[in-house]
Amino acid sequence: MRALLASAAAMLAVAATAVFSLNANAAVPPAPSGMSLVFSDDFTGAAGSGLNRSNWLYDIGHGYPGGASNWGTGEVEYMTDSTNNVYQDGGGNLVIKPLRDSAGNWTSGRVETQRTDFAAPTGGKVRIEARIQQPNVSGAAAAGYWPAFWALGAAARPVGATNWPGIGEWDIMENINGRESVFAALHCGTNPGGPCNETTGIGSGERACSGCKTGFHTYAIEYDRSTSPEQLRWYLDGNNYFTLTSNAVDSTTWNNATHHGMFVILNVAIGGGFPAAFGGGPTSATQPGVPMLVDYVAVWQSSGGGTTPPTTPPTTTPPPSGTRDAYSRIEAESFNSSAGVQVETCSEGGQDVGYIANGDWLQFNNVNFGTGGVRDFVARVASGAGSGVSGLIEVRVDSRSNAPIGSFALGGTGGWQTWQSIPGNVSNVTGTHTVYLTFTSGQSADFVNVNWIQFRR
Repeated sequence: MRALLASAAAMLAVAATAVFSLNANAAVPPAPSGMSLVFSDDFTGAAGSGLNRSNWLYDIGHGYPGGASNWGTGEVEYMTDSTNNVYQDGGGNLVIKPLRDSAGNWTSGRVETQRTDFAAPTGGKVRIEARIQQPNVSGAAAAGYWPAFWALGAAARPVGATNWPGIGEWDIMENINGRESVFAALHCGTNPGGPCNETTGIGSGERACSGCKTGFHTYAIEYDRSTSPEQLRWYLDGNNYFTLTSNAVDSTTWNNATHHGMFVILNVAIGGGFPAAFGGGPTSATQPGVPMLVDYVAVWQSSGGGTTPPTTPPTTTPPPSGTRDAYSRIEAESFNSSAGVQVETCSEGGQDVGYIANGDWLQFNNVNFGTGGVRDFVARVASGAGSGVSGLIEVRVDSRSNAPIGSFALGGTGGWQTWQSIPGNVSNVTGTHTVYLTFTSGQSADFVNVNWIQFRR
């Protein structure tokens, strides 16, 4: 039920008043069966300390640079990295606390994971979970409170979420106005309206959550690509209370919202469209200083069937003057023209193209797509980029100035020769075209190496 034209990056809150259970912390639980832990933080820092910035990115202000104002939702608070708003309590919890000054201005906190690569591989799963106590406030004092735990598609980060909602938003826990409830939703497609009914999204509706303001509860989402159709499942204290399957929308909309990395967000907003739908706020009666507490955040993955995709056996790339088969591997180093890249020895044999950063590109002439039926494309990529460095791998045809027909986002894979095969959706293409791989990032640092690409029917 959350409308986010520019995504907020969430903040975790821990309270300093006696009404909150500051010592109610628990260790990150063991991995679910068949899954491995890929990220966690249980907030064991000293009392009053900020977050580990190698794990977390603070969002500052009323919106992303270049993104929609008021985070695209109409919320009124100014997000800060101050330990007045976001801090660890010394008892194993993170606190995100909204405050109001004497002039009536609100501040709060929104943090997001530096990593943007939390994804379910083909045939596998990803589970994102947190143990949270919602702000313990109700009635008129809660008007405008909007705590949330959610995830956003990686491609949002380089462009300030101006590509929302198509890149996908998974709302794992939302609460508004101190109600005894929780909301969950998938945002996708186009805005307004579209296949996902934006700006509302496809949601669970309001679900009862007794005791969620006075104690800690676990909230989780699991994206399962080992089933057909694929599933997104939402959990409260381990109980699956809402499920969406991939046939709820068309395949392009679903894949664009799920088949890529995500980053995790925690925040407490004040005001905006969602609280307005349930009575509004904030008002002069709204009580400042009531935090959201987060005990831990964890992400687990299963490897599934792997991501190496080819359904067509690789063939030798024809010479640059010949015609290339779009449905066979096109080796990256066989480009006809390029900018800003270097060819190097590849750990998987042969060569790859590396040292790729924002604005670089590769050109492949005479790529034959036949009479149609293109389903997606796959790129074999690796990245040893540092924390917070990510970017888009985009496919364009006939001109680098044409809009991309497909893309996917990439953060670090663990090393410049740690290869993954990552799919991205493309619009249908027929005939023979010049294909460009273009690379876009919000940072100047190198962010990807490419071994090969291949289109699939």
